[in-house]
Amino acid sequence: MDTIETPALVLLPLRAEHAEEMAVVLSDPALHRFTGGAPLTAQELALRYERLVSGPPGWRNWVIWLRAEKRLVGYVQATIDERTAEVAWVIGTPWQGRGLAGAAATALVGRLMEQEIDTIVAHIHPGHAASAAVATAAGLHPTERWEDGEVLWERRS
Repeated sequence: MDTIETPALVLLPLRAEHAEEMAVVLSDPALHRFTGGAPLTAQELALRYERLVSGPPGWRNWVIWLRAEKRLVGYVQATIDERTAEVAWVIGTPWQGRGLAGAAATALVGRLMEQEIDTIVAHIHPGHAASAAVATAAGLHPTERWEDGEVLWERRS
């Protein structure tokens, strides 16, 4: 898994060592409003990250390094099955509203399309306007399909 770079961000392959800093980034319960769950401790995140890193080759996860602040601010992920990738993104609350999720998702989708992925999908809660804006920035479009109360967004090559 490669590092993905943009002018403002670096998407670094996830490592268990990122857990301590990411626990702070992801500590706001509001981040779970649409997805459910609650913030994890650094120890819980480290265990989760170890599972993700050692998981199947189709599990790809990156933390987002903000160059200007020299710190982690969120993550992006892709689950690849043959020529389809399901993507997701999360930016910590203090860094939201700056276009960082859109820049990270766009960089991720661009890299996936370079790797012969034909279809990119994301599941977005219909009330999550910010996530819909990120998907739009990354070139995804809403479909008529729903899964588990979320709209399936898609981009095809």
